[in-house]
Amino acid sequence: MKPKTIESVIINRGRGPEIAGTRITVYDVIDYYKHGWHRDRIAALFRLSSRDIQAAIDYIEEHTAEVMADYERILVRHHTYRYSPEVQAKVDTCRNRAQRRLDEIRQRRSEEAHDAEDHG
Repeated sequence: MKPKTIESVIINRGRGPEIAGTRITVYDVIDYYKHGWHRDRIAALFRLSSRDIQAAIDYIEEHTAEVMADYERILVRHHTYRYSPEVQAKVDTCRNRAQRRLDEIRQRRSEEAHDAEDHG
């Protein structure tokens, strides 16, 4: 008996076109696709099959004008959205903590690189 191949489908449940059975939209995929990521790498990131990601890529390519117009509206909304003061304070705290941690990691790596030069 020949194994049955499950076809990946793009559906719209009101949030925009998404990969059936997931919450991943074509707009999630487009960020990586437009930066040249390979389909399999995107699939690994989202823990989906390459077939699922290819369905999203095919949809993007078949509906480019519509997808890109919606994508641009999403980006504008994302960049102009304002949190309430309470939420903004929490966001700022988290971002500051993440930046301090990133600075610590970079400093440690810099010191490790410097130590490697001294001993090698």
